[in-house]
Amino acid sequence: MARLLELDAAGALTTAHVRAGAQVGGVNARTVWRWLDAARTEGRVEHRPRARLELSDQAWEVLAQAGGNVSVLHRHLKDAGGEVPSLASLYRVVRRDVEAGRVLPDRAVVRREREEQHTRQALADLALAGPREGGAAKAAVRGPRPVPASAVLPSGEGGAVAGVVLPAGARLVGTSSVRAVAEAVGQAMAAEGAVCVFGDPGRGKTVAVRMALHEVPPGWKVTWVPVPVRPSVAGMRRAVFDALALPGRFPHTSARADAVVAGALGEARVLVVDEAQRLSVPCLEYLQSLWDHPGTRITLVLCGAGSERALSRLPQLASRVGGWQEVPRLAVTEVAAVVTGFHPLWRTVPAADLAWIDRSCAHGTFRTWAALTAHLQNALLTTADAAVDRALLGRLLRRVAPPL
Repeated sequence: MARLLELDAAGALTTAHVRAGAQVGGVNARTVWRWLDAARTEGRVEHRPRARLELSDQAWEVLAQAGGNVSVLHRHLKDAGGEVPSLASLYRVVRRDVEAGRVLPDRAVVRREREEQHTRQALADLALAGPREGGAAKAAVRGPRPVPASAVLPSGEGGAVAGVVLPAGARLVGTSSVRAVAEAVGQAMAAEGAVCVFGDPGRGKTVAVRMALHEVPPGWKVTWVPVPVRPSVAGMRRAVFDALALPGRFPHTSARADAVVAGALGEARVLVVDEAQRLSVPCLEYLQSLWDHPGTRITLVLCGAGSERALSRLPQLASRVGGWQEVPRLAVTEVAAVVTGFHPLWRTVPAADLAWIDRSCAHGTFRTWAALTAHLQNALLTTADAAVDRALLGRLLRRVAPPL
């Protein structure tokens, strides 16, 4: 090109020169004429650099959510408006970046995560909100509504407590333990503090907490965080993120995930950590960091059989717990009233037999009474002319009593 430009400057350039240069360069003669024209007008002899098509992080996020389907990304860009590259260009860019080391998640994994997120969002949309009536006086209430001594919540439509599974026809009863838990949780909400609900397995700790939080004041939200088996800090971070049903994918870095979670916890929220006895010290420290964050407004409820022992492993967090609420066994004096309110089948059983069942098998454990109720229902449905007597009850007791 330099020699051709010299001939052109001297006025000696001919078509034969251009054809010879094209033959040497292995290009068409018209291409050489274009190069010469660019050299005259733009002063350049090298190729014009082509703009490199790059996909934004948002486009890669859409592609990941689509499981790597480039056509879905192309439709998304069209819907967003503006200049849209061709589908073939998008395929080339994706292939180029993937070959350069960019990793797209497995399509099945992305599809499963997307379905789980949609399910969580649907459950959140269908969740029943608390009462909305009342003025400033009600808005100032910082705890759940107290459970009256005679409160009985139906387990069917319209009064169901989410997360509680009961035998058909059973009803939740506001026992003295439920009222004590409601009071402890309400005090913790008033101070945006922490409370530990503990007790032996089967005493109804989780049900008591759910009943206490069934109706919360306007402006408050309740989030249940399930604790995985042998949790790690990364697993707890993911569990909190999923429980909050936050939009988008789980962040790839812990700092970004903590920032997103802390932002979501900036509104008044009760964070219930069930099965807290599984938490290790690092996991407890992670929950404490969320609670101590200056931008969060959390009432922390730690619930589980042995949760008080787990908290004792981290004195820094245990010292911040404002209430330690134990859920004891059903008192002997309240067994008859509770079980007859729990299910109408027990109303036909004499009080002496109810006391005998409690002494022989149930020992004030509500979970055992629920199992006995299910067995009694099944026996009455499957046995003709079955009578609720001690013979039948004795057979049922042997089914639910653990082997020695």
